[in-house]
Amino acid sequence: MRAKLGDAVVAEAADDDIIRIEGNAYFPPDSIGAGVLSESPTPYTCPWKGECQYYDLSAGGETMKDGAWAYPHPYPSAFDRVGKDFSGYVAFSPGVRVE
Repeated sequence: MRAKLGDAVVAEAADDDIIRIEGNAYFPPDSIGAGVLSESPTPYTCPWKGECQYYDLSAGGETMKDGAWAYPHPYPSAFDRVGKDFSGYVAFSPGVRVE
């Protein structure tokens, strides 16, 4: 599975390595392209997943503010709900093609 911003691939992982949560594909941290994410100051805390880290996404000459997010330290109860540890896994905003 790939995530693309424009024509640039920003993440690539085997389908079995993707974790799906609430309709979003979360990519393992090591599948994210080098240098495509930069931390955003946008705050958000999910009531059941915990504190979220947003990222600005840059690739192929394009930049998307808050184009990706992850939960670096999800609530332990979220692991039970999802069925896996998804710490640091990255999902992408609409506008990033996941195929």
